[in-house]
Amino acid sequence: MLPSINQLLYMQINSIDEAEANQEYKARIADMGDRHLAIEIPMNEKTGRLKRLVHGDELSAYFVTGDGFKHYFTTSVIGFSEDGIRLVHLRKPEQEEITKVQRRSFLRIAADLELSVKLPNGRYFVTRTDDVGGGGVSFLSDKDSLFQPDQELSCWLLVPQRGKIEHVKFSGEVIREQVTETRRICMLRFKTITDMDRQKVIRFCFERQIESRKQ
Repeated sequence: MLPSINQLLYMQINSIDEAEANQEYKARIADMGDRHLAIEIPMNEKTGRLKRLVHGDELSAYFVTGDGFKHYFTTSVIGFSEDGIRLVHLRKPEQEEITKVQRRSFLRIAADLELSVKLPNGRYFVTRTDDVGGGGVSFLSDKDSLFQPDQELSCWLLVPQRGKIEHVKFSGEVIREQVTETRRICMLRFKTITDMDRQKVIRFCFERQIESRKQ
């Protein structure tokens, strides 16, 4: 499904400036062509200030449909126009570039990523994930730690994306621990995570899935 005119588009700017990258904006889609989406000047969700975009800015965006699904895609600024008000032209995504996600049905894939875990007592340890998804992660448990259901952990996940490493910060809630003869796996559900950081994980899963289909 593609976005439609008058729909709200939510976006973050893909910037090396972490403070800038964490800001979320929204804008109404005012017009649409064969190759572009024309949006009004984006407004900061928290401050209400308008954001000036420039040609070439890369954006992570999503729109929400009435059935509760979020539709994620990446795009970039390709131009501007004046139609009573100034409009920003974004590259229109292809249908296959849009990832449709519902909170209860996030794609989950096997993945060996670095994860830093902070325990309630303040101790840290670094481990590897067993799988990741838009709803949470599973990781190899530290041999000296025992986790209880509903326990909350603070975590930082390193996600490779476009030749660089993205840092995803979140708090997670322990679902359960799975113990075998060779390892212990802790299953964690995201409790607090920004939409932008969740999108990084979703995009990683989506790209890995596409790569596996090509093999």
